[in-house]
Amino acid sequence: MVRPAKSTNSAKPTRVTNDMRRLRFAHGEMTQADLADRTGVTRQTIIAIEQGRYSPSLEPGVPDRPRLRRTARRRVPVPHPTDPIRDPVRRRIMKALVQNRYGSADVMHLEDIEEPEVGADEVLVRVQAAGIDAGVWHLMAGRPYLLRLFGFGLRAPRLRVRGRDVAGTVAAVGAHVTRFRVGDEVFGTSLTGSFAEYTRVPADRLAPKPANLGFAQAAAVPVSACAALHALRDAGKLEAGQRVLVIGAGGGVGTFAVQLATALGATVTGVCSTGKVDLVRSLGAAQVIDYTRDDFADGRNTWDLILDIAGNPTLARLRRALTPTGTLVIVGGEGGGAVFGGIDRQLRALLLSAFVKQTLRGVVSAEGADDLETLGTLLEAGSIRPVIDRTFSLAEAADGIRYQHAGQARGKVVVTVP
Repeated sequence: MVRPAKSTNSAKPTRVTNDMRRLRFAHGEMTQADLADRTGVTRQTIIAIEQGRYSPSLEPGVPDRPRLRRTARRRVPVPHPTDPIRDPVRRRIMKALVQNRYGSADVMHLEDIEEPEVGADEVLVRVQAAGIDAGVWHLMAGRPYLLRLFGFGLRAPRLRVRGRDVAGTVAAVGAHVTRFRVGDEVFGTSLTGSFAEYTRVPADRLAPKPANLGFAQAAAVPVSACAALHALRDAGKLEAGQRVLVIGAGGGVGTFAVQLATALGATVTGVCSTGKVDLVRSLGAAQVIDYTRDDFADGRNTWDLILDIAGNPTLARLRRALTPTGTLVIVGGEGGGAVFGGIDRQLRALLLSAFVKQTLRGVVSAEGADDLETLGTLLEAGSIRPVIDRTFSLAEAADGIRYQHAGQARGKVVVTVP
C-alpha cells in the first residue's frame, strides 16, 4: 500500500507550539512579544506559528526532530502553568532599604537588589507607602536578644529588608490567587520587608484598600490597628458599657485603640504626654490623663479593662487601677532588659493571673484578611481614622525609624516610596 505524501505546508506540533498552548491556558491572552519572551524564541517565530508557516529551522537551539533525545529538545526551560501572572513591563531590579548586621539605624542603607519572586499563594505588591511600627526597631537592632532565637537570625538578620505595613498596587499574582488582579489597590502586611519598591505578601494578609484613604493613610493601619483590635476584642473581651484605660493612647496602636474602644461602646480614658492630650481627646476619649501631672493608679478610679501599650508601669501599679475582676492586656514588649525586653513582664503577668481574680495577659497579633476587611469597613464608615505624624521618603527611612523609636510621634510614622 502506498502511503500519501505528507504535506510540506503543514507544520507538526513542536516544543514552541506546545509551550504557547500551556501559557495561554494558564494566563489567558498574551501578546506576541510576551510569548516570545516566555518561550525563548524570536517574535518572528511566534508570528510564523500563528500564520501556519512555521518551520523548525526558525527556532533557535536544537531542531525539533522526532528521534532527538527528549532532554535535548527541552533545552530552553518551559514556564509551568502555576508560574505567577506578571506584568510584563516590570523591572527586575528594585531599590530597598537593607541591613547586613544588627545595630542602630546607621546600619540601614539603600541598595539595588533583585525583586522577589512570588509563590502560588502570594501577591507581588508595588509599594506606594509603608508604615513604621515599634517592631521595626526591634528587628533592626536584634533586641531583645530572645528574638534572634525565633528564626530572625543569631548573628545577622535573616531578612535584610525591614518593614511590615504596606499599601500599594498589585504587580503580579500567584496561580492560586483569585481575590486580586494586577492593578488592584491593596493594604496589608509583608513578611519579607516593605521598605522597598516591591514586596511579596501572602494573599491572606491583604485586603482591598479603603477607597477613602490614600496610600500613606492605608499603610498606617495594618499592624497597629490589628494589634489594637485583637487586644480589645479578643484578649480583652470588651463589652459595650465597660470602662477602658489606654496607656500610651497617643502612639500608633494607642490612637487606634481609643477609637476602636469608643466605636465598640466603651467609655475610654487615655493616658499620654502633655503634647498629645488634645489629639487623644479628639479621637473620642471621655477623659485624658497627662502622665507628667497625674497618676492613673492613685486609687481614685478603676477600670474594667486596661491596655498597657507604653510598657513602663509595674504589674502592681496596673493591678491597683483594675477593678477586682478586671482584665489587663499588655500590648507589645517595650521596656525590660536586653535579653528578654518586655516579654518577661508578659510572662510574669500570665503566671500571676493563675492566682488572682483579675485576668492578666499579653496579646499576640497576626494580621489576617478578615481583620483587615473589618478595619476597612470601619475606615470607610468614618468610625476610625489613621493618625499620621510625619512621612519620610524611602531614602530617609532610617531617620523615620529613629523618630518613631524616640517615642514622641503622634500616631504613626510612614515611609513613602516614589
